[in-house]
Amino acid sequence: MFSKLAAMYRYFVSVVPFRLTPALITTAVLFILLMIPVPQGLKPEAWGLVAIFLTTIVAIILKVMPIGVMAMMAIVIVSVTQVTSNSSKGAIADALSSFSSPLIWLIVVAILISRGLKKTGLGNRIGLMFIALMGKRTVGIGYGLTVCELVLAPFTPSNTARGGGIVHPIMKSIAGAFDSDPTKGTQGKVGTYLALVNYHANPITSAMFLTATAPNPLVVDYVAKATGQQLHLSWTTWALCMLLPGLLCLLLMPLIIYALSPPALKSTPNAVDFARGELARMGPLSGKERVMLGVFGLMLLLWANVPAMIFGPAFTLDPTVVAFLGLFALIITGTIDWDDVLSEKSAWDTLVWFGALVMLAEQLNKLGVIGWFSGNMRDAIEASGMGWPAVAAVLVGIFVFSHYLFASTTAHISAMMLAFLTVGAQLIPPDYVVPFMLMMTAGSGIMMTLTHYATGTSPIIFGSGYVTMGQWWKVGAVMCVVELAIFAVVGSAWWKLIGMW
Repeated sequence: MFSKLAAMYRYFVSVVPFRLTPALITTAVLFILLMIPVPQGLKPEAWGLVAIFLTTIVAIILKVMPIGVMAMMAIVIVSVTQVTSNSSKGAIADALSSFSSPLIWLIVVAILISRGLKKTGLGNRIGLMFIALMGKRTVGIGYGLTVCELVLAPFTPSNTARGGGIVHPIMKSIAGAFDSDPTKGTQGKVGTYLALVNYHANPITSAMFLTATAPNPLVVDYVAKATGQQLHLSWTTWALCMLLPGLLCLLLMPLIIYALSPPALKSTPNAVDFARGELARMGPLSGKERVMLGVFGLMLLLWANVPAMIFGPAFTLDPTVVAFLGLFALIITGTIDWDDVLSEKSAWDTLVWFGALVMLAEQLNKLGVIGWFSGNMRDAIEASGMGWPAVAAVLVGIFVFSHYLFASTTAHISAMMLAFLTVGAQLIPPDYVVPFMLMMTAGSGIMMTLTHYATGTSPIIFGSGYVTMGQWWKVGAVMCVVELAIFAVVGSAWWKLIGMW
């Protein structure tokens, strides 16, 4: 009997287009979650959506099938089970709702624009210039990317545009110069390390400047409300408070990632001479490279909101509008063509899987799951009788690590941050409220380190194939803990020194 079952199992493993054992585990997780009694305070539909969300995450982690297929599975289940609506028409509308999100299209268009860097050769030229300047060791190139991110951060309100649309194409070009390519199986040479540095510089710089990512002004508003307008973070105050701990995080991050995910090529003694020789061989900038530079320069000015600063708020453009403008400019100038757009599979793959995860996160909030979670957490802390240092640590920790449930920092901050700040203001002694508020402010950026769907930048870099999901989550968890510790210890001392508390 057992031999027949084993033979049947081997047969199905050989014929089905998915990994059977992980699929069975994922199915078991779904049924176990659905059999658990609905927690008090939640509707059955809301708990059903929780089960679908957690099952989708398990399926992605276990690699049952490609991530896009697992995302499509979530769309199908949400539509068929009708957990978000009373009709299948309403359910499918909910399941597809996020595909109209400007954030998701910003990610897709940023990937499409980056193709122009490769096609024109400009990306390779920029990569060779970095190698010529800092290419004696791979870690030096990592620091070059970090500095690039830091310089752009104060002027680029979209962290996705900065890390995914500007820095990532440069990183890919540098990796390509060393023949480090996921399609060849050589990503471990330098590409994996540089991709991780490329990404982890992004959350740190997002936490350092008020204008470095879109939801930061919302954080300022919530901090002011929670403190009764006693603490209002201006651009200068935010930058000053985050300066020292942020710079320390940027200094240590490339070294920590070097230890966690070391590149195969650590020393590249001939790289500088090679890069200089290649640059000489390439000669002066071609016409299409100049167009590419001009489009990038225009996009950077618009992303930095320079026209609005000069001529007034009527000239403000949404980051996604700027991205589409740049893509259209590249197409009509012949820098890239429509076939390039259609053939960029990573962009369309990202559209599907990231869109599905954003949809699940938005529907969890819409059905009250996030509010229920925040309220229960608040009541439990108040009833526990724990001391204020433990209260502060628990509030910051839960707020940051609950980002595993979110595919958008704006959605997470909108749903949970004000409740957490309010509880902290009530339970923490007045003398220590300011450092708590600043830790929560820093945490709103640091939490983006955790997953490959944490913010708009992550699916762009993850989708390029240099980093496996296991590597991404491992490095993300370690960097999150390290950065929180730096802000808690060094940050608190720095805030005391500059008179914030």
